[in-house]
Amino acid sequence: MITEYEGNNVVKKTKKKKTIIAGALGEDVHVAGVLSFLKLADKEDYKTIFLGPAISIKTFVDAVKETGADFIGVSYRLMPESGEFHLEQLKMGLEEAGLLATGKKYIFGGTPPVAKIAREIGIFERVFDGTDPIEDIIAYLRGGVVTTKAETYPDNVVYRIRWKKPFPLIRHHIGLPSLEETIVAVEKVAKAKVVDIVSLAPDQDAQEYFFHPEKQDPRRKGAGGVPVRTPEDFERIYAATRCGNFPLMRCYQGTSDLFKMAEMLLKTIKNCFAAIPIFWFSRLDKRGPLGLEEAIREHQALMKWHAERGVPVELNEPHHFELRESSDVVAVTDTFLAAYNAKKMGIRHFISTYMFDLPMGESFDMDLAKQLAKKEIIAGFADDKFIIHPQTRTGLLRYPADLNAAKGRLATSVMLQMALKPDIIHVVSFVEAHHAASAEDVIESCKIARYVIQNCIEGIPDMSTDPRVQQRKSELVSEVKVLLDAIKQIAPDGTEDPLSDPETLGRAVRIGLLDAPHLKGSEIARGAMVTKVINGACYTVDPHTKKPISEQDRIRRILDDFVKMSDR
Repeated sequence: MITEYEGNNVVKKTKKKKTIIAGALGEDVHVAGVLSFLKLADKEDYKTIFLGPAISIKTFVDAVKETGADFIGVSYRLMPESGEFHLEQLKMGLEEAGLLATGKKYIFGGTPPVAKIAREIGIFERVFDGTDPIEDIIAYLRGGVVTTKAETYPDNVVYRIRWKKPFPLIRHHIGLPSLEETIVAVEKVAKAKVVDIVSLAPDQDAQEYFFHPEKQDPRRKGAGGVPVRTPEDFERIYAATRCGNFPLMRCYQGTSDLFKMAEMLLKTIKNCFAAIPIFWFSRLDKRGPLGLEEAIREHQALMKWHAERGVPVELNEPHHFELRESSDVVAVTDTFLAAYNAKKMGIRHFISTYMFDLPMGESFDMDLAKQLAKKEIIAGFADDKFIIHPQTRTGLLRYPADLNAAKGRLATSVMLQMALKPDIIHVVSFVEAHHAASAEDVIESCKIARYVIQNCIEGIPDMSTDPRVQQRKSELVSEVKVLLDAIKQIAPDGTEDPLSDPETLGRAVRIGLLDAPHLKGSEIARGAMVTKVINGACYTVDPHTKKPISEQDRIRRILDDFVKMSDR
């Protein structure tokens, strides 16, 4: 039984396994590309036969006869002149043996100069020159042809994840200071076939005052993203994605008129998943007008609204604490609350985001431990009604301004992220610390990430088994349970479910159970937490001694203050 995807439909078909033979022609001993192709074919349920390096014309022709192969892969990566000679000889040998009019399909793989000659030879159904997106190769193996039609690419994020396996979807945000620039950039990126999800970044006025043009400030136009001002603007941007690999689209959620914005995004860009916070995009981070408890209620209702329409949801949560240098324990706890509330509100497909590289100074091993703790702490929620799709991304704060160094940071971060086996990787352009990413920057960043991903899928040591990583992960899971118990303790009398109760969750922020150093001076949060990166991990420390304190000790101090305040 073979699974295929026709548009958004999963189709089960019983098929006889097809056979692919492949090898390097003539004196060419380079077979890495041949073996990579055969590995992909094997995962697509083909019977594969590797002929080896430096295969003579006669051996190739005999192998085609003897194996009865349906597909014949030929590779040549040396000089174009010798490649032309060998390919002409192969064509003559196959013609003499009567093997060119039998329905067999011949495929070529090699360097661009030799690939050009292979196309001119005229016997190859498909020629790969090393620049082809991995999706094109997979699409070819699944259907025998590669088309530029929209039907080739599922327009639903869940089906697209399944369609692209074992490779994760690539997401990248695009939002240049003008509408026209953004439309041109989106089209270029779509044609490059390197991004599966275009994440549209509107400017601040669009997020806050889209439905209130009278409140928009012309001086802020284009600040932080593209100045979309009408539904037609969104439609024009979406139209720019209808080429290349027909990427899906999503957009940052507004901070007011939440339901009007959500409905408009579904209609104009077919918003493939929503990004909704619990606490943020409110007066807590001064990005929206809603008070803390009011924001929690509205965001929960917005989750339900999307759940009723079958739209996947990402909880835009823990990295906002991490960006403000919260402790690792708070970040993992907030991941639990995000998944808990998403399931409670009826979300079926939950995009669980893991932002690496936060806060500054966190080491790769301790960062990985924290992300693994997040993944483990929510794993028990998964069932056939709540499906978790891991999404990883590189943190903004760790990119150096030196663009060559930043490319190294991007590559190493993506390699680390692959340890989580993500369904989606949110690539952040290496130029972020230098300038707003152009289409060319997005394409280059995604090509870097895709190459790392491909190498990791071919085989990478399991970094998650490192003893220090496992020890730190266990510590975090244990301390998170302590913090969750404390949040339950502060619930108002009669509260049935403290972990989804807006009053309890709001109180957890107000009294400092959920806190971060950058929240100091907030009118809503306590902002008393002091943290320090020690041996690569981010701990809460005593504000006076700067020594780490246990979560139990931190909570005891907070709850003592809370009781004293309640008694007044």
